Amino acid sequence: MTEQGLQRVIVEHVTPEIDAGRFYVKKIAGETVKVEADIFTDGHDHIGARLLYKHEAEKKWQHVPMHPTSNDRWQATFDVPKTGFYSYTVTGWVDHALTWHEGFFKKLQDAQHMDVELLIGAGLLEGMLPAATKADQKQISKIVALMRDAGKYDLAVKAVLGKEVHHFIDQYPNLENATTYSRELKVYVDREKAGFSSWYCFFPRSASRVEGKHGTFKDCEALLPRIAEMGFDVLYFPPIHPIGHTFRKGKNNAVNALPGDDGVPYAIGSEEGGHKAILKDLGTLGDFKHLVKEAAAHGLEIALDFAIQCSPDHPYVKQHPKWFKWRPDGTVQYAENPPKKYQDILPINFENDDWQNLWQELKSILDYWCEQGIRIFRVDNPHTKSFHFWEWCIAEVQKKYPGTIFLSEAFTKPKVMKQLAKLGYTQSYTYYVWRNSKHELIEYMTELTQTEMKDYFRPNFWPNTHDINPYPLQGGIESSFIVRYFMAATLASNYGIFGPVYELMYYDPYPGKEEYLNSEKYEVRHWDWEERNKLTDVITKVNAARKVNPALQSTNNIKFCDIHNDMLLAYYKKAEDNHILCVVNLDPFNKQWGLVQTPLFEMGIWPGQDFTAFDILTGRSYIWNQEWNYVELDPGYLPVHLFKIEL
Repeated sequence: MTEQGLQRVIVEHVTPEIDAGRFYVKKIAGETVKVEADIFTDGHDHIGARLLYKHEAEKKWQHVPMHPTSNDRWQATFDVPKTGFYSYTVTGWVDHALTWHEGFFKKLQDAQHMDVELLIGAGLLEGMLPAATKADQKQISKIVALMRDAGKYDLAVKAVLGKEVHHFIDQYPNLENATTYSRELKVYVDREKAGFSSWYCFFPRSASRVEGKHGTFKDCEALLPRIAEMGFDVLYFPPIHPIGHTFRKGKNNAVNALPGDDGVPYAIGSEEGGHKAILKDLGTLGDFKHLVKEAAAHGLEIALDFAIQCSPDHPYVKQHPKWFKWRPDGTVQYAENPPKKYQDILPINFENDDWQNLWQELKSILDYWCEQGIRIFRVDNPHTKSFHFWEWCIAEVQKKYPGTIFLSEAFTKPKVMKQLAKLGYTQSYTYYVWRNSKHELIEYMTELTQTEMKDYFRPNFWPNTHDINPYPLQGGIESSFIVRYFMAATLASNYGIFGPVYELMYYDPYPGKEEYLNSEKYEVRHWDWEERNKLTDVITKVNAARKVNPALQSTNNIKFCDIHNDMLLAYYKKAEDNHILCVVNLDPFNKQWGLVQTPLFEMGIWPGQDFTAFDILTGRSYIWNQEWNYVELDPGYLPVHLFKIEL
């Protein structure tokens, strides 16, 4: 015999649930959590079920009734208006009162005498008294008295048939033998920017408008109006720390630097300091804090790169030699990704007996920059560091500095990328940069939005990065740049570009690689920050549309639409009464046309009813009244439609 001997209801297969509750689900403040479970019992009794939930600051559980859908599947939702952790679980019970009540109706219809049924019901109602309000206790007692009085049979039957008894059955179930799901599950609720953001990245040292001059934070401030005008809200900087001298790399990753070469910002640390110091050529800490303040005034939040690696000149190398891996000949094990070698970088060795101090020190770097006003970090190569470290570190930082966002820069194996997201990363880089065909894009988006990944993996789409110059862009074709940007910004609610390389459509590749020739990772570059073109116009309009159309502020609300042309991709997004339809020409050279199946049912439109497809990018309107509608896109003009559907 077990303690569950009287618990007849089975509660299982609760969703969302990540790895048997080992990890938490992710939501944004103001969203709703939809919970489902298989709930059933033996026999033919009715059952009831509740979804229980509470915020971490609350002691008392709140609850909402669950409703059956099909095949013993039940569901309910709860809102998460506040940031932080919520707990939730499911409970189910045999509802003897409801079973009696339904049986009462059936037997009465069969002309049976209900005296015994009245007595059974009276006992069930009396069991509700301890949980009832004083007003309901009074009313329940009156009805029970009628049910026990044989001389008032007709009045008692009438009372049972009334709305009050049904209300009491619904409101005050007997939970004595209820079955509660074996685990309390968690939801972590982030601030809005975790779920909706537009990132712009550039190297601060290339911000100068004077050719041949190293950029400064003051130069960056002068660029804020341009970036804000294009509609971005996160400005991400690669490392801003002192750069090592030993084995410094030259231009185009040359092994030996020439005099005057600036080195790689990821080779962090010199005699000037390490991860808590600033490269003097950029300015002072005061200059940086002023930049953070000015960025905020332009609606921009600064994100910093957190790269756990050191140059041979980093203070850690002398202060904490145990933190690095040394070879038998006394030389250090430099970072390698064969055939690549990074002689200017020493990777941290997480398998050392001083690991606890190492963890604390690395976390203190994040604490330090949080104290300077930073709440967003792009983390370089997190997949090459300890999983357990990340789970601990992210949780500790977010506990101390609520709202801190972590973007995982891990282009690696799928299971590793998923694990990092489960461990706490707020957003994640994706394979989008390598998904180009219609089939690849639909398949990948379906995986991200229709599988369990939707509950914990927040994609951040980048059409390029300072590390990746994708082959489809290496031809320098304008329509390719527009299409890859447009899809990143409309397929996903979080996206970013590396500029001004992207919007200026710089495309020169390092021969045979998906890398930029004369990459800013290895040298200071000079750009014409005043240039405007068709792409900057598209970026500005798309970002403006994202801000005023809630349908574009979510990733998981996508529905792909049939269009019988493999070079045309169509997808629809909805948020309440906001309807967006995107159509993309994937052919950078030729005009493409086709009939797109418009999702009239989701739009609340009847066939034959006129509605307007307003193209936000061109300002043109089209009156449609059918399910299938003609579209045509010329890459020489504009290879995309951004339709707002208006009734």
